[in-house]
Formats: sequence, structure tokens, C-alpha cells
Amino acid sequence: MLGSTALHQSEEKWEKAEMDKVPMTAESHATMLEEVKRLKSVERPKIIKAIAEARAHGDLSENAEYHAAKEQQGLNEARVAEIEDSISRAEVIDTTRLSGDTVKFGAKVRLIDEDTEAEVTYRIVGEYEADIKDGKISITSPIARALIGKSVGESVEVATPGGGKSYELVAVSF
Repeated sequence: MLGSTALHQSEEKWEKAEMDKVPMTAESHATMLEEVKRLKSVERPKIIKAIAEARAHGDLSENAEYHAAKEQQGLNEARVAEIEDSISRAEVIDTTRLSGDTVKFGAKVRLIDEDTEAEVTYRIVGEYEADIKDGKISITSPIARALIGKSVGESVEVATPGGGKSYELVAVSF
């Protein structure tokens, strides 16, 4: 039987593992899998070939092509590692199965700025797939955190670098 200290340490490890999970939409997960496949099966062989060709030119110490290819290799491998880390920690959420009228991960929200009456629409996604130009905001962003659990008709206050902003939630969809 585990002692209370060992049990507490075991609980902390489990909680840390759960905290390391990153919510991600199924679409983003599939996109990441495709990208890592492309980097490994297309880009990696191209870079290896470029390194081999540059080596054939002789003196590596002053060979710009060799150094450029090696740098490209480092960037490619770093990107592969970054994506694989994200994939390994992903908690894939199928947003097509979500519904309801409260804001949660995967929701598409329509807001009205209470000061300017400007309307904006955002989709709440994982931090690796956020792209404000595409209307996707991270679940960890201040506005998304303020919106989670809210329903249509409610107002939210969001602290921004330019000061507080007030929004009215006018629509939630999935």
C-alpha cells in the first residue's frame, strides 16, 4: 500500500501529466500529422541530397552551400521535434460533436464591442492553431478565458494592453 507521501507524489505526477495536455481540434491535429509527414518524407531527403552535393565540392570550411544546407537541416529537424511534441501532448477534441449555448473550446462566438458597436467573430481553438487573421483565438487568450462558460446575452470584461474592453456575446455556434 502506498504511504500518504507516495500517494501525494503520484497524484502530483498525474495532475502534471494532465496539465501538459494541450487541447487541439481534430482538423489541426490532422494538419500537424500531414506537416510532420511532409517534413520527414519530402524535405528531409531534399536536405540530405543538398548536403551530399555540397560535400562533393570539397573544402567544407568555406563551402556556403554546405553551411546553408546544414542550417536548413537544423531548422527542419527542430520543426519536426516541435510538431511531434505538440502531437504527443494533444488532447484532440472533435468539435463536430459539440453543441449547446454556452461558450467552450471549439465554439464560434459573435461579439459586439460595447464601446464601438463593432462586431467580431472568433473561433476558440488550441494555442498552436490560433490565427487572429483567420478569426481563431487561443483558449489561453484573455478574451477566450473571459468567454468560457458564458451564454448569449451576457457581457464580458476583458483586460487588454490598451485597457479594459467590454463585449456582449450575441451568438454561440459549433
